[in-house]
Amino acid sequence: MTVISVGEHAERVAAWRRLREDRLRSPHGWLALVGLHWLTPGENHFGAHPSNEIVLHGSGMAPRAGTLTWTDGQVRLQSHEGADVRIGGDSAASMVLADDRDGDPTMLDLGPLRMHLIRRGERMGLRVRDSEAPALTAFAGLESFPIDPSWRVTAQFEPAPPGATIKIVDITGTPSREATPGTIWFDRDGATWRLRALPGGGDGALWLVFGDLTNGHETYAGGRFLYTEAPAADGTVIADFNLAYNPPCVFSPYATCPLPPPQNRLALRIEAGERQYTSPL
Repeated sequence: MTVISVGEHAERVAAWRRLREDRLRSPHGWLALVGLHWLTPGENHFGAHPSNEIVLHGSGMAPRAGTLTWTDGQVRLQSHEGADVRIGGDSAASMVLADDRDGDPTMLDLGPLRMHLIRRGERMGLRVRDSEAPALTAFAGLESFPIDPSWRVTAQFEPAPPGATIKIVDITGTPSREATPGTIWFDRDGATWRLRALPGGGDGALWLVFGDLTNGHETYAGGRFLYTEAPAADGTVIADFNLAYNPPCVFSPYATCPLPPPQNRLALRIEAGERQYTSPL
């Protein structure tokens, strides 16, 4: 594992935190998330009129902008004339949309809104972001614990058997079985602590969804997230809890965040990373 000085570590964490805030300020980031509409089988009309199954708010919104028809496991878009629904800058008419479990979901633009399908268990929903969302314009930054190099821990990775899974429940109560590459463990305060990992990307990185004793006090009650780099050949992996961050549910009630599984709720105070975010609105 790479050895870095205290000063270099502080610079890296500060740079990461600046990038984190820049991403939250994006017009299509989590602060812009303003709606999640679960589809019903058959036709789901969307637009500004209250008679629609999906009522959208946005400047210049048509009374009925289009229809999403959910049948046979697929959702087909039929945009209405004059509604100016776009995909990648081009006008969209009738087509089957990809959801987030199919890979890259189809992004629909409608005025200041950007929308796409999410699949959660047996449910299908339309996630809506608004580049003019009040929460986005009011964002004044994040609060974090002071950078502490002792929380850049060298952990050990234990691979799981091929095909191993772990039960994950999201904030809506929807359970799923997710692949787990293995477990990391590290020593702190005279005890050994273990966290089951989720895949963190094609490069072998690990994603940790964890809870600790600061949750509900200094940090979000629903836990926090942390990515690591890929474990080294000798099984060591750096888990820098200074990079622990809030899940999207902190910023919007319309996110569907995974919650830490029971085995990832540590009886340990991790005083590092992002603190609880409170909206100024």
